Amino acid sequence: MKVKLLQFTREPEKVCALAARLCYSSTTIDELSESFDKEKIEKLLSKVISSGHYSVLEHASFTFGVEGVSRVLLAQLTRHRVASFSVQSQRYVKFKDGLEFIVPESIKKNTNLLKKYNDFLSHVEKLYKEFLDAGVLAEDARFILPNASTTKILFSMNARELRHFFSLRTCNRAQWEIQELACYMLNLVKKEAPLLFNNAGPSCIREGCHETFACGKPWQKTADS
Repeated sequence: MKVKLLQFTREPEKVCALAARLCYSSTTIDELSESFDKEKIEKLLSKVISSGHYSVLEHASFTFGVEGVSRVLLAQLTRHRVASFSVQSQRYVKFKDGLEFIVPESIKKNTNLLKKYNDFLSHVEKLYKEFLDAGVLAEDARFILPNASTTKILFSMNARELRHFFSLRTCNRAQWEIQELACYMLNLVKKEAPLLFNNAGPSCIREGCHETFACGKPWQKTADS
């Protein structure tokens, strides 16, 4: 898995703090902007986040580039609707140079099952190439490709949606692949906007576990950027 923070709003913390102060000020936007310093931004954002007034966080946007993840992860990721996605197309891209697949750790640990898994994927890859060579359109040949197939994604989320995303997907009960992605992303955005993502992560680090079946384990990030 490769995860990069490609782009983000310039001075994201200042932009969000400015939006929060603007709602209660008669001063011009330029005057407000000039009056902000690091201490004021930190104090205001701390108050905004602790009070749950997250709407102003929507003014900061972050764009990620992700490679080497499965279509399983893609299906989960796109359930987060307050986001913009661009995905490598299996309809138009012909993988003539070979396909790549994700292998879960639980399968890697079982030598017998790992061989069967790899044999199956090897057969799929050969059959896919056979279809393409026979003139079958890529949009039809893709029907035999499994969820294990890798893909590339470019997507953007605002800071409010990211905090929501992290609360669900960094949780110990989240599916392992998207949890790994979420932890990479959290590490990346914390470097650029630590105030916006202060105490971001699963709900258990703030107000207690919201899961029906709690994991009973202390949370810790599982990936480093």
